[in-house]
Amino acid sequence: MTHATPIRRAARTGRYLATALHLAESSLPVLPLRAGKGPFGNCATCVDNACGGRPNMKTPGPCACPRPCHAWAAATTDPAVIESAAWASAWCEAAAVAYHPGGAGVTVVDLDNSAAVDWARAALPATRTVATTRGEHWIYRGTVRSVNHVREGVDIKSAMSYARWLGPGTGAMTDVPAAVHELVEQKPAAHPAPRAVTVPAPAGGGQCPHRSPAYLERGIAMAEQRITAATSAVHSTVYRTFLAVLSAHGRCGCLTEAHIGRLFSAAQAKGESPRHCTDAWSNAATALGL
Repeated sequence: MTHATPIRRAARTGRYLATALHLAESSLPVLPLRAGKGPFGNCATCVDNACGGRPNMKTPGPCACPRPCHAWAAATTDPAVIESAAWASAWCEAAAVAYHPGGAGVTVVDLDNSAAVDWARAALPATRTVATTRGEHWIYRGTVRSVNHVREGVDIKSAMSYARWLGPGTGAMTDVPAAVHELVEQKPAAHPAPRAVTVPAPAGGGQCPHRSPAYLERGIAMAEQRITAATSAVHSTVYRTFLAVLSAHGRCGCLTEAHIGRLFSAAQAKGESPRHCTDAWSNAATALGL
């Protein structure tokens, strides 16, 4: 009995690794997921973007770090990386294999419930379909901008996103239809009026004193990435991220409206309303006594 867990873990690791290598052979960029379908967090080498090699989430590209710690940007088709020692522990802990749809030149319409599936059957052309635990993935040829909550129970996953691998599905893949492009365009990248926060500016004109002039920029970029990478519990992710930013920078006077606007924009791109952003920021500031 004492060996059951290691044996099961080894079998699971072997299964996921074999799946990942098979998908990579088919030019599908893959990455491991933790339990709960979340990506692996930043490794010690890349925390706060210290590696300098992770994309800023505004342009596609692979992570320079060999570890699977940057969500969609970690996805790869390189078997040497997939089988490397740096990825070994991730496969041991993995609960699923994911892939980067945009990197494979496809778009996933994620239908999260039966009502969303019924809508797709009435509104979208047939394409390759994969059953999920609660609904279906409809996979189209071509890429678009990824947007969550384009309508109730419907997310669009393509560029700068990832989807769980649940099998090859059935049916012939067709091109991304106009209806999907229209849904994406209905949710343009948000550019909200940022909510100003009143904090005492330190001597020195509000320069961030913590480590270096680049520290604040790295922190804001990291916060944007955390929000952008959220696939569930978006409300709490936004609040926790705002709390972390204010905890680090809320008292030194270095935050500007432009920084706050970037965070609000990232949150609204995930479906948060301006009111939710403002409330989350205000609640985080109150929790810290700002």
